[in-house]
Amino acid sequence: MPDPVLTKKGERQSQELAKAFPYHDAVDMLVSSPLRRALQTTLMGFQPDVQRGLKVVALPDAQETSDLPCDTGSDVMALEKEFGKDGHVDFGLLSEGWQVKTGRNEPTPDAIEARAKAARQWLKSRPEKNIVLVTHGGFLHYFTEDWTDSNRLPGTGWENTEFRSYQFMDEGGDNASLAETQESSQRRRGTEKPLTNDEQLQLRVATEKAWENESQTQ
Repeated sequence: MPDPVLTKKGERQSQELAKAFPYHDAVDMLVSSPLRRALQTTLMGFQPDVQRGLKVVALPDAQETSDLPCDTGSDVMALEKEFGKDGHVDFGLLSEGWQVKTGRNEPTPDAIEARAKAARQWLKSRPEKNIVLVTHGGFLHYFTEDWTDSNRLPGTGWENTEFRSYQFMDEGGDNASLAETQESSQRRRGTEKPLTNDEQLQLRVATEKAWENESQTQ
């Protein structure tokens, strides 16, 4: 099904997120993948922030990784018709053909890695301090450069509506690397030591190989 909406279970999870998320008052900006289910999750899960006037910025670089119909977005006019009437979503960053899975958006590790880096750079350049990004589990491994538990669930190590917090590292260069905050890491992993860079690389290679094999059987 092309660009599906949330299931009833997904709607319930998003509503529960709105209640469980403890940092609504601190949020300065809402950013979302432009896929319909991600936009719905943002509008439902961060309804308190939308109600106090924050718009959801649709970021094309945060779209899904695969070129399956369910992971391919809708054209701008369709999205504006569905989500634009209330003025809660800003589609200004979307150009015609933003969802076409070629070039910048092709479903290859190199292209996804470059897109994730561009998303980090864009977020780092923003003046807002506390930014919520709602995107997809597979993409989040490239975005955070954290492959911990990436093979725990189908396609990702992230649960639906799971939230984690990250800070940009104070470093040279243009990678805009992220580090998970201590509070976030301890909340989900306790005192378990984080993976080394070599372990992260090995896990990424194994996960990408598993994803490739899975896509060949579909």
